[in-house]
Amino acid sequence: MEHKDILSHVEDHVLHLTLNRPDSLNAFSPDMMDGLLEGVQLAKSSPDIRAILLTGAGRAFSAGGDVKSMGVPSPARVYDHIGHFNEVILAMAKVEVPIVAAVHGWAAGAGVNLALASDIIYAAQDSKFVLSFSKIGLISDGGGLFFLPRTIGLYRAKEVLFNAEPFTAEQAMQWGMVNRTFPADQLMDEAKNYAKKLAAGPTRSVSMIKTIANRALVSDLAAVLEMERTSQTVTQSSADHKEGVQAFVEKRPPKFTGQ
Repeated sequence: MEHKDILSHVEDHVLHLTLNRPDSLNAFSPDMMDGLLEGVQLAKSSPDIRAILLTGAGRAFSAGGDVKSMGVPSPARVYDHIGHFNEVILAMAKVEVPIVAAVHGWAAGAGVNLALASDIIYAAQDSKFVLSFSKIGLISDGGGLFFLPRTIGLYRAKEVLFNAEPFTAEQAMQWGMVNRTFPADQLMDEAKNYAKKLAAGPTRSVSMIKTIANRALVSDLAAVLEMERTSQTVTQSSADHKEGVQAFVEKRPPKFTGQ
């Protein structure tokens, strides 16, 4: 991958993707979105990648859309830009490997929605979130109106989006939007360790859990029961299941391979 606005490397089967426009608080650019999409596609096609860790360079996770560069864009340009971002969000939701977002500093606007498209959110205790779309006469995009009500509840989501006021990482955790918070100087170590743990786990079952849980948001009970039934039949015959059972019997840590 060669993108100036995204840094990437693979370590311990974890693909690290770092938003890299620190001078603009990692506001989105076309190159950044291209890099994110390429990274997620790489994770989808490479058996060596078993988890993704997403974070931002500098003093913020992401300021979201680059308001200063928006000017008065044409409707066609807006439509294309949001379509580009939507490709990234859909790819993140569909990729089978788990995505851990490590949020520090500010996460604003579409930057919040990028984090919400991940599977796990770790946040620095002093980080702040804001969905300020309505303050500039816009609506939340990038899946925010899908993820937020399902994460923090319909009425709280409406209040957050109507008021467009900042909220803390502690509030986000209380609402169920953030999994865990840490002191800022511990955040990346904790996020890396958790992503590494996921990558060393039974990644086939993890990927199926992610897929079914995401589909369950828009499916009925009968459909989810059938997805569970089919997927459990597959995992029952997997090498990781056999290893997990054997390790349990032998009272030792399992050595999963993702097979």
